[in-house]
Amino acid sequence: MPLALYDTWSRTVRPFTPIHANRVGMYCCGPTVYDHAHIGNLRTYVFEDILRRVLMHNGYEVRHVVNITDVGHLTSDADEGEDKMEKGSRRTGESAWSIARRYTEAFVADWRALHLLEPALWCRATDHLAEQIAFIGDLERNGYAYRTSDGLYFDTSKQDDYGFLARLNRAGLQAGKRVAVGEKRSSTDFALWKFSPTDVARQMEWDSPWGRGFPGWHIECSAMSAKYLGTWFDIHCGGEDHVAVHHSNEIAQTQAAHGTRLANFWMHGHFLTFDADTKMSKSSGDFIRLQTLQSRSIDPVAYRYLCLTAHYRSKLRFSWTSLEAAQTALNRLRHLYAGWPEGGRIDHAFAARFDAEVNDDLNLPRALAVLWELSRSDLSPANLRATVDRFDDVLGLRLSEWRPATSNIPENIQILLSEREQARSEKNWAMADHIRETLSKYGWRVEDNKEGQHLIKVHEPSDDSR
Repeated sequence: MPLALYDTWSRTVRPFTPIHANRVGMYCCGPTVYDHAHIGNLRTYVFEDILRRVLMHNGYEVRHVVNITDVGHLTSDADEGEDKMEKGSRRTGESAWSIARRYTEAFVADWRALHLLEPALWCRATDHLAEQIAFIGDLERNGYAYRTSDGLYFDTSKQDDYGFLARLNRAGLQAGKRVAVGEKRSSTDFALWKFSPTDVARQMEWDSPWGRGFPGWHIECSAMSAKYLGTWFDIHCGGEDHVAVHHSNEIAQTQAAHGTRLANFWMHGHFLTFDADTKMSKSSGDFIRLQTLQSRSIDPVAYRYLCLTAHYRSKLRFSWTSLEAAQTALNRLRHLYAGWPEGGRIDHAFAARFDAEVNDDLNLPRALAVLWELSRSDLSPANLRATVDRFDDVLGLRLSEWRPATSNIPENIQILLSEREQARSEKNWAMADHIRETLSKYGWRVEDNKEGQHLIKVHEPSDDSR
């Protein structure tokens, strides 16, 4: 089945065809690094990782770019309040630059713990001030920017289709005045460049043609994605909360400067919620980090597995019970896989069914169902392993890297393993092979690699070896 993806712009699932043959440009909105990411944030990055893996599974070379917002994201979508980096600095007592480094490092650690593929490029907003200023200059020359006492703003009234991505009712917004306007011409207008306040010292500010200040939040993504992927690329991703404001404004800027909607596909992951359908957020206090799971002896990969059990365009309700069930399922799968020997062949019937599900707008719940059906099939153990290896290229569970904890290995088995290691160091290959056979009778398979010996529990020992 050819790959088809849901496009928020068209509100349809449509066939995916890359702009350039066999190459895909993919931009994903990254974190604002004023605090730790919570697991609700991380669900979006798991979805984007699966998308990238499915694209690669279909033979495409993917240039994946992720931004780091370390300036310009105000506490209000109406461009009011203070910069979140300055707020984080005041909360922690550290400099804004220091917390940007610390929370970026923490985010990358979470990224790796979830087995997310490294992007081709991490790009920081503060490293691209020249590109943002140049982009704003283009907007000003094209007649889309106007000045107020606190900054330079984008004039959304110049675009008849502003907000089409979110199907915004601009007339209703104006009539209701649900957003403070101030000196803005329209409630939907947004900041391109904010002037530094005269009564408060800022840590992050730069000179510009319009005065000393800092960029608005939306301009960074338009400028950096255009620099690294061009002004018309394949896929732009983010959370569903980006549709109405951030992504609508990115599109408006790029249309005004370059005449495109920036990306051919706009894709959005939905929220992680609690039982009352409350969105997990920092402001609400419902703030569960990946480290919170680890403190309760939950493997971060179990959270990845949990994310795979719901379609990315449906809300995923979080509970400790559902997470523990995901941990149980992951452990079962790991042990099954570890007991299957290498050297088998991929079963193409099961592979075709799996591919059809993941190519149907990333239907991972149904793809997991295919995997579990496969595990119960009458295929040979070696063929089971080979086929699951192929599935895991998409699932990203890294089953082949998992090993049982040493503490689960009986003492007599550990002694035999030590004796075998000694035999190997003495190049006594006959003794090493004899101990391998003995371990096999006890239900353990030993594998040798450049890192040493690894034991895998295969089955219960036979009666004559007890």
